[in-house]
Parts: sequence; C-alpha cells; structure tokens
Amino acid sequence: MKLRLVMALAGAVLLSACGLNSVPTAEENVKARWADVQADYQRRADLIPNLVATVKGAVQGEDKILTDVINARAKATSIQVSGDDLTNPAKMAQFAQAQGQLNGSLSRLLANVEAYPNLKSQDNFQTLMSQLEGSENRVTIAIRDYNSAVQSYNTRIRTFPDAIGAKIFYGAKPVTPYQATTPGAENAPKVDFGNSN
Repeated sequence: MKLRLVMALAGAVLLSACGLNSVPTAEENVKARWADVQADYQRRADLIPNLVATVKGAVQGEDKILTDVINARAKATSIQVSGDDLTNPAKMAQFAQAQGQLNGSLSRLLANVEAYPNLKSQDNFQTLMSQLEGSENRVTIAIRDYNSAVQSYNTRIRTFPDAIGAKIFYGAKPVTPYQATTPGAENAPKVDFGNSN
C-alpha cells in the first residue's frame, strides 16, 4: 500500500514537471499578448478615419495620398490572425506586411501635412496626432510583450522536462514571433525642409 502511494506521488510529481500545467498557461499568455497587439492595432485603425477627415477638410489636391491611407487601413483591418494562427509564419507575415503598408501610407500623409502649417495648428489635428502617436507606442509595447511571451512559450515547449508534456499531451508547436516587414525600415528617413536643391 505504501509503495503504491509513493509511486502515485512520484508519478504526480513527474507529470507536474512535464509541463502539464505550465505549457497551457504559457500558451494562453501568448494568446492574451496577441489579443493586446490586435486591440492596439484596432485602436489605431479606428483613429485613421478621423485623421483623414480632418486632413481632407484642409488639404486640397491630395486625394491620392488620402485614398492610399484609406485603402491600406481597409487591407490592414481585413487580415485577421487568431490565436490558432500564431503557429503559421505565412499568416503572421501577411498580417505584418499589411500593417507595414498602413505605416507607409500614414508616413506619406504626415510628411505631406508638413506643407500645410494651418492644419498643423488646428486643435483637432493636434489631438488626433497625439492619439495616433500614443497608439503607435502602445503597438510597439504590445508587440514587445507578445514576442517576450512567444520566446518564453517556445523555450518551455522545447526544453526538458516541459518538452515531454508539451509533445505528448498537447502536441505543442512553436509560435511565430511578430516581425515587422516595412520595406526600407533599415534605412534612416531623409529629412527635407524644402530648401534642398
């Protein structure tokens, strides 16, 4: 009887050391951090129509830039990545590419706004720009937190003893970290104050 009790306790200890609880906990943390990334991107997407409407009222002849922003926003919000898609590198790259295109369109819009000092001084525009900047900061932090959770989860499912439980009980697969794919992001932006020849 004592031998069975000791074996049952030893079995329970071994199972607990095999990631029986820690693997799903880490996986749920990854999914929660991904939800934070999506929420922050959605907040940014929700601000864009207001920004475009404010700029449109003051900027004449810039319809192509405004249309590019609207189209990039539509594409970025149409690509959805669920918690189950986090192990699909192609889906993650597609999402990152769409977000990068939106970043590029917004950058062109904001660079163009520099030519309209009366717009930059409007309270609505200043408020929207401040909110957009805050959203960009939130996105950056959310991505950093997501990638940290991914690193922790991927390490857990690949190291002993949790790798045993991860493979046997959950069939765990590594999760894809978020990687920005903005074209030319490695190049420093050029600053032009309109006085170059």
